[in-house]
Amino acid sequence: MRGGAIKKYEQCIDAREKFKKKCEEMAERHPELAAYQQKLIDEREGPSYNIETPIVYNSALDGIQSFDAIKLLLVADNPGRREQNAAMRSYLVGPAGKIADTFFKKKSGLTIDFRKNVLILNKTPIHTPRTGELRTLCEIGGEKITRLIDDSQRAMVNILVEFYMALKVPIWIIGYSEMKKRGIFETYTRELVASVSRSLIRKQDLFFFRHFSMNQFTIDLNKQRLPDENIESALQRIGYAYRDRVLGGI
Repeated sequence: MRGGAIKKYEQCIDAREKFKKKCEEMAERHPELAAYQQKLIDEREGPSYNIETPIVYNSALDGIQSFDAIKLLLVADNPGRREQNAAMRSYLVGPAGKIADTFFKKKSGLTIDFRKNVLILNKTPIHTPRTGELRTLCEIGGEKITRLIDDSQRAMVNILVEFYMALKVPIWIIGYSEMKKRGIFETYTRELVASVSRSLIRKQDLFFFRHFSMNQFTIDLNKQRLPDENIESALQRIGYAYRDRVLGGI
């Protein structure tokens, strides 16, 4: 392995360990979080289940190998029911992840294997059944949990920067509706803008898209793709347009 590849691998491992440690620290400082999450689940409409992992580190990152070709950093929202399951503890392993996997398999021209070439992060590692229910969790847990969710978003931008600086690959932000002012992920947006302003992330490497859930990503891509436009050009044009809409043309 050449020196550059060794350094890149070591930087990725360092970022991974910082991510893991941060999740462990948050879990240790907030043992009450699981009870608030369980209350949310028990009182909501829909199937009930037991909380197994209140704060989810993406354990798929433990499989990073020195020879892996990471071509894309993908940022989703937060861990759902399957992701927090003790047998999973990985990101995008539910229906949305299957849709993402299918998309990349069908778009072979992109030469991206979703499970091998994509490193997946979230805007927060804190679990709720649905992303919008982070608001409900804040109502249940009060100021302390609200502050935890905000702090976790700052931490996740820092982790994203660490991986990006090691890999220098495109970043896809999947799901942006809550990144607006007073949205659930406003803190994440603000920190991301600051990272671009400080030249920690290059603006041209940021792409924003609709979420994979409910097949929103593919439906929107097919709707907006121009006649005879190749997939790479369509993704760039759409990803940049949503980026500038969300970030305000930084």
